[in-house]
Amino acid sequence: MEEKKSVMAHPQIVPDPEVPEKTVRRKFTAAYKLRILKEAESCTKLGEIGALLRREGLYSSSLTLWRRQVKEGLIPKKRGPVAQKADPIIRRNAELERENARLVHKLKQAELIIEVQKKVAELLKGSSEEKS
Repeated sequence: MEEKKSVMAHPQIVPDPEVPEKTVRRKFTAAYKLRILKEAESCTKLGEIGALLRREGLYSSSLTLWRRQVKEGLIPKKRGPVAQKADPIIRRNAELERENARLVHKLKQAELIIEVQKKVAELLKGSSEEKS
């Protein structure tokens, strides 16, 4: 009886089954980047840049990246796999390969039908010779 009471007194903790929402990637405008870079350049005392980064919730690598972007014209590069351009030669080659496969299949069917017709003709020829 004592075991049942102890289990009842300390129920097991059940984890929350709800799945947490995926965090959204932050996107910074060009104006924001320029403003933060100007503030970082104006920092002269020890620890001011760290305080700026903590206040804004940024990393020092962001400043490095943004400085490089300013040199290149502040054009953000798209992330992810490089989109392949539709090459008409590749598309035409794929079409021709599909057509070739279809025609090879039809040719095999036609050859099979011809073989069957030959065998049927031989059988009919043999049976007509036996009758005469």
